Amino acid sequence: MTDNRSGWLHGELVRLRPVRGSDVSELLRILRTEEVWRRWGEEGARPGWPFDDPDAVRYAILRHDAVRGLIQYEEETEPMYRHASIDIFLDPAVHGQGLGRDSVRTVVRHLLGARGHHRIVIDPAADNEAAIRCYSAVGFRPVGLMRRYELAPDGSGWHDGLLMDLLAGEVT
Repeated sequence: MTDNRSGWLHGELVRLRPVRGSDVSELLRILRTEEVWRRWGEEGARPGWPFDDPDAVRYAILRHDAVRGLIQYEEETEPMYRHASIDIFLDPAVHGQGLGRDSVRTVVRHLLGARGHHRIVIDPAADNEAAIRCYSAVGFRPVGLMRRYELAPDGSGWHDGLLMDLLAGEVT
């Protein structure tokens, strides 16, 4: 559900609100945890992050009024290819509590409903089994393997990504 006055989105377990300057230090702390850094690398090292990309809509993930992560989406608005893509990271301290599923489901419902998309994509690392289980639980399905898709944050080599999508009517 969306609170149109504030831009907040409400899930069953989480509340999502547009990222504020006061969130940055906690988001950077989460990005610097070993588990998140392995997947996201130096995301927060870019100047002006998380306000650096005008195409990305970013929400702080809140649980009990504490910042627990970030979820973002971007929209392809070309009519022939219209869709949205999402990305998420969570503090490892809250993994396994359903916050990821609830955050993804909440943003997906917003994108399908309020934003009028018919298709949403996400692209976890092919070896990120926990993320793939999370996205599958929301209704995403594997579309294909993208070989040597992403460079490891430590520069050690390229790894595969799994392209997954969800169509309107498939959200669980």
